Parts: sequence; C-alpha cells; structure tokens
Amino acid sequence: MTPKQVAEYMLGQDHFSQWMDIRLIEIRENYCLIEMPVKKEMINGLKTVHGGVTFAFADSALAFSSNNSGDAAVALNCVINFTKAGKEGDVFKAESILANETRKTAVYDIKISNQNEELIAKFVGTVYKIGKKITEL
Repeated sequence: MTPKQVAEYMLGQDHFSQWMDIRLIEIRENYCLIEMPVKKEMINGLKTVHGGVTFAFADSALAFSSNNSGDAAVALNCVINFTKAGKEGDVFKAESILANETRKTAVYDIKISNQNEELIAKFVGTVYKIGKKITEL
C-alpha cells in the first residue's frame, strides 16, 4: 500500500478521528497534512477549543505520519505547547514532519495552525516502532 492508502485504511478504523471530522489533505511517507473543523462539542467553559481536542488532533497527525509506511508505531512521549486559543468555527490544520529516526524510534514535529495560518500549538511526538504491520493489528 502507498502511504496515502495506509492513512486511509487507518482513518477508516479510527472512529475518534472520524468524530473529529479529520480530513487527510496530503500524505507522503513520514509526513502528513490533515484538517479538522472546530465544532461546538469541542469548546470548553472558556469558549475556546479544549486543550485535549488540540492534543488529540496533533496525536492523530502523529499517527498518520508515523504509521503510513505500513509499519506500526505507537506514541512513547508527546509534548505540546499551546500558543493561541482556537474558537468554534475555526479550521485547524496539522502538519507532521519527521525530525529524526532510528531503528526503533522516531521523533516528529507537528505544527497546528488555524485558517489564518496563525500558530495554535507546537507538538513534538516520539514513537516506538513495534515490529508489526498496520494490517496485522
């Protein structure tokens, strides 16, 4: 399968990413660009996007970029810095880029921005390659 086919296969089984209305915009090996509309259900008591939603969106970008070779990888460590509050009606984009790779681990830099290209959050995720194919899970 191509990286795009792997990401589509994963999205087809990922009901949480489907609930977030995530769309795959661009998929290449070890890279992805995804998009998500901010819905009313994603808003917290301060009338901004819940931090957990932003984190989950970045985590989905990590999954779609780190697994799209067909080799399964799981998150080991993730760190997020929130830089701007999102609002209902925003459209978030997450771009995930491979920063470093070893035989068993990889580190990805993920930038989340809104429809105005304003930085919403910066996320760094480390994954562990589990030695199985996506289709074996």
